[in-house]
Amino acid sequence: MKKRTRSRELALQFLYQLDLRGDDLFAEAKDWVRGEERDDETQKFALRLVEGTFEHWDEIDKTIQGVAQNWNISRMAVVDRNVLRLATYELLHCKDIPPKVAINEAIELGKRYSTSNSGAFINGILDKIMNRARPNGGPIDAAEKGDKDARAEKGVAAKVTAPEAAASIPEPQGEIDDPSED
Repeated sequence: MKKRTRSRELALQFLYQLDLRGDDLFAEAKDWVRGEERDDETQKFALRLVEGTFEHWDEIDKTIQGVAQNWNISRMAVVDRNVLRLATYELLHCKDIPPKVAINEAIELGKRYSTSNSGAFINGILDKIMNRARPNGGPIDAAEKGDKDARAEKGVAAKVTAPEAAASIPEPQGEIDDPSED
């Protein structure tokens, strides 16, 4: 397994725990990653993903919710929503990662840790996010990389206006985890 793929896998596992157990767990990120992986480069990238996703959590959730009109993010399968968070962080904030790489890695994580149908759901959401944030598939420019207000002014996290856009996103298969049922 490639180092960055392994890093994404570790980041997803930690984000999953963070999502279910709460923000206080974030303080344990560095120790947890070090306990799971010995390679320094893999640890460093995994922590970059976890820390970045955590730092931009609210913005990321609003961005995902803006394109997933028929899906409330809290009702998505826990694995799927954390794969989406991770990849959305990469799309919006990691200029060094090609969008297609971020999306393909997310699709594979979804297939590996959720259902075989999660890949299509994840692809549909991330494709819409990529097309908004990076209209020609290029990196986000410096002005778009600014604070949340600047991003909102540019319309990056604006809601989809075309009703058919949401209709083209396939529904995930399998059970939707609902923490309130525990």
